[in-house]
Amino acid sequence: MSTTTPLTYSTECTELRATRDDWDAAAPELLESMLVQMHTIRIFEEVVLQLAAEGLVHGPAHSSIGQEGAAVGSVLALRGADGVNGTHRGHHQFLAKGLAYLSPHGMSIIDGIKNDQVTEFIRRTMSEILGLRAGFSGGRGGSMHLQWLEAGALGTNAIVGGGVPLAAGNAWAQRHDAEIQDDGGQADGMGVTVTYFGDGASNIGSTLETMNLAAAWRLPLCFYIENNLYAVSTHVSDVTGEPRLAARGPGFGIRSWRVDGMDPLAVYLAQKAAVDYMRAGKGTTLIEAETYRYFHQNGPFPGSAFGYRTKEEEKQWRERDPLAKLAAEMTRRGLLTDEQLSDLTSHITEQITRIVDEITEKDPESAKGARRIRPTLWPDPAAVDTDIRSEPALTGTEPGEPTEDGTVERRFVDAIADVLGRRMDVDPGVLVLGEDVHRLKGGTNGATRGLKDAYPDRVLGTPISENAFAGLAGGLSMTGRYKPVVEFMYSDFLWVAADQIFNQIGKARHMFGGQSSMPVVLRSKVAMGAGYGSQHSMDPAGIFANNPGWRIVAPSTPQDYIGLMNTALELQDPVLVLEHVDLYGTKGNIPAENLDYQLPVGKAAVRRAGEGVTVLSYLNMVDVSLQAAERRLDLDPEVIDLRWLDRASLDWETIGASIQKTNNVLIVEQGARGTSYGGWLSDEIQRRFFDYLDQPIQRVTGKEAAPSISKVLEAAANADLNDVLAGFDEIARNLGLS
Repeated sequence: MSTTTPLTYSTECTELRATRDDWDAAAPELLESMLVQMHTIRIFEEVVLQLAAEGLVHGPAHSSIGQEGAAVGSVLALRGADGVNGTHRGHHQFLAKGLAYLSPHGMSIIDGIKNDQVTEFIRRTMSEILGLRAGFSGGRGGSMHLQWLEAGALGTNAIVGGGVPLAAGNAWAQRHDAEIQDDGGQADGMGVTVTYFGDGASNIGSTLETMNLAAAWRLPLCFYIENNLYAVSTHVSDVTGEPRLAARGPGFGIRSWRVDGMDPLAVYLAQKAAVDYMRAGKGTTLIEAETYRYFHQNGPFPGSAFGYRTKEEEKQWRERDPLAKLAAEMTRRGLLTDEQLSDLTSHITEQITRIVDEITEKDPESAKGARRIRPTLWPDPAAVDTDIRSEPALTGTEPGEPTEDGTVERRFVDAIADVLGRRMDVDPGVLVLGEDVHRLKGGTNGATRGLKDAYPDRVLGTPISENAFAGLAGGLSMTGRYKPVVEFMYSDFLWVAADQIFNQIGKARHMFGGQSSMPVVLRSKVAMGAGYGSQHSMDPAGIFANNPGWRIVAPSTPQDYIGLMNTALELQDPVLVLEHVDLYGTKGNIPAENLDYQLPVGKAAVRRAGEGVTVLSYLNMVDVSLQAAERRLDLDPEVIDLRWLDRASLDWETIGASIQKTNNVLIVEQGARGTSYGGWLSDEIQRRFFDYLDQPIQRVTGKEAAPSISKVLEAAANADLNDVLAGFDEIARNLGLS
């Protein structure tokens, strides 16, 4: 007979309930701060819903009314320097973090929100929600994207689960900072991060990936599940086998608590226990706070109006209102009278109403006396494309042509390891992370050779969790102290992390009004021709070029790789550095004693001068184009290595001068037609230089299909020398040449 033995977990999951003794022991100053903050948030939210009902909130208004205790109780257990981020329903957490930051010694019933800094904070928050220039992000973020880095508010997020990996990056930075400062890892002063998300996000892959990664690395990160029972209209029990979401934690080795989110003191006690655990260096925590939003997913109507909740259920939860709970306990202890509570709420209402009155005015075109936003408060439409990328401020120059005495021959892949090692040596903020980068003598291709031995705490071998480690890199870079270099083993894997790469990292600077720098470098290889098939072979340049925020570099020589990587790590923008497997084994000369040179942003290289046809290419196809050019000297091709591929960095000066000289263009790339980089490039060229073209722009690409495993089919799918020669033939035919 087989035997069964119950398994135990390495950590605990417990339920915490506040008792009468806990309420009696709570400091009056703590309870007063809770009261002021919770009523401020409640009244603020009620005003937002009123503005939404009047049509003055453009887009959604995700109310958190009912959930104030879950936010305030949690934030008051944190320090001002601790970080938090949240979801699309994040007004309450953002307000709580800002109020606590501005009032480190607490908020009193008598003073309420009289403080000028507090009222200015509320004004800026309201302005951001309304999309106005005075908001924290200049109106670009709105209700769902609230960020105030000074206060530790790292940013709320419209993508369900999207902010969770970013929080892990902040937590890694806090742990690493503490280890450096304490010279040995004494973590008493360690900062912590809390990432707030709902029951819906607890089922998202990025959340679960980050739980695993954070637990494995013992990050001071608290996963705070604000379980309001409904993901829009779907009850948690309909989509989760174990509706007690705190039970998720022990499976990852995460110490977990479950708490009544309608009891602000219970939340505070649970969060304080979690914070103490993390500051002691014990690792990651999780809190599930069961709470309730009184209104629908969006807008000023209850869920019962849409049929997925009953009025009786809503009534039962409202009877457990966290504001009423707190007021009753304070009254019982003699800390609050009905008159004081009335005066406090009246004062807060007056202050917030005054702020709204300063933002709005009577609409002169309305016969019913409706309000409108004061026209002078809107952002300038001319600023629509600002803050997408930084302005480069580089110190280096081009290395110039190598001389025989001053260079050394190196393989392309060795040049990668050389320059990464040099950057890590001179800049302690540079980190390298990715799958297997710490093993196999330099990862799967040798590009991180020797780095783990030299910098053991800054070369991070990650789990197979692309969303988690890409987002962690984004969170690291937002701290302003770290520059992560992330290796994606194959470019196809970038799409696994598409949310973090495109929605988070690429959009953050613009979305948050220029508050967030994003110095993330992604390294990834294009493996066409290596026999790895449809899911390991793509060239991602065309897709990245059509997404905002990213810069793209595509080195074709070892020397260029060093200069371009140095430049990429100086920029405050996300940069995709493409590498082709065909180039790894190639050799070239690099400066023998100088690995610090930088190639200018937006500067292409003319690899062969000519007068007859402009050939534009990048990566391995530069050399293929040069080979083809030698066979068609009658066309006198000018071959340009683009090097920089993104919209902001493309060298239009060099391209334009060549086109105006040759009047013919051939774009050469290897990859599939559907994701072609040249499709965008040819459209832009004809818009800029149509009058100079003697014929349609010709393009060499692969076929529509992604490469197959079969050697024959793979060769047929990818463009090669014969395809480039065929492109030259088409140019010649259109010119009337044989």
